[in-house]
Amino acid sequence: MRSLVRETHLHPGALIYPLFVCEGEGVRKPVSSMPGVFNVSVDEAVKEMEECASLGIGGVLLFGLPESKDEVGTGAYADDGIVQRALRAMKASPASKKLVLIGDVCLCEYTSHGHCGIVTRQGDDFGVENDPTLELLAKTAVSQALAGADIVAPSDMMDGRVAAIRAALDKHGFSGTPVMSYAAKFASAFYGPFREAADSAPQFGDRRTYQMDGANLREAMREIEQDISEGADMLLMKPAMPYLDVIREARNRFDLPMGAYQVSGEYSMMHAAFERGWLEPERTMLESLLCLRRGGADFIVTYFAKDAAKLL
Repeated sequence: MRSLVRETHLHPGALIYPLFVCEGEGVRKPVSSMPGVFNVSVDEAVKEMEECASLGIGGVLLFGLPESKDEVGTGAYADDGIVQRALRAMKASPASKKLVLIGDVCLCEYTSHGHCGIVTRQGDDFGVENDPTLELLAKTAVSQALAGADIVAPSDMMDGRVAAIRAALDKHGFSGTPVMSYAAKFASAFYGPFREAADSAPQFGDRRTYQMDGANLREAMREIEQDISEGADMLLMKPAMPYLDVIREARNRFDLPMGAYQVSGEYSMMHAAFERGWLEPERTMLESLLCLRRGGADFIVTYFAKDAAKLL
């Protein structure tokens, strides 16, 4: 009877599994701060995608760890970039027809300084240049679409990036490729383990000049409105559980498909409690995901996706 009258449901098709793709072959390098998460080479990433497809998971979200980095993040938009190669290999597998392949569009994993855009420096001061970065983000999105991405997901938080990406995709014949904007991405302490996984920690300064202030709900709504006006097809909120009020407010205001990213810090702190026997793993994991669906998320990016799908 409880199942019959349940108001909110979890299902594998509403889950997206992040993958960190690195150079090499047969590589499965554990991420020490994220139990069960690995840096994987392209061949292993294909296997991961095929497992996700067999579990009925809705999609995979690809992040790249390039062999080398430079000041302008060339590896992000190179034709033979690590994510581009992974997308082509995945598209060659029949399993790719059972889920969506999403490319994360950002420069931070590919820049030598670890910031999400072009950096200018003057003595000890530095600035992340918004407008010059837009062209590189647009190039990255097009290169991923050419390689087979079903969705491109800009996570950089530069103003105007959705419009630049939409225009570039349309110009190159990808008018049907959706843009899933990280529309409200906050400068959060909960990203720490991810920066180990993606090797993307800033080498100086921080990202508070372009990621959002966690105190500002109304500003988040303005950021979302701006992305929608520029042509965003889907929205992604990040982090998830510490910002449930933002997710709910966005759901009340906007009708676009909207997801929540249960970020690395959320995942890692739960695992720390599991290892100490403080929380029951299966119930805690599913409850943490259910609260995001109840809060208004249509889909969830989560490192729990495979484990949750097996239970569901």
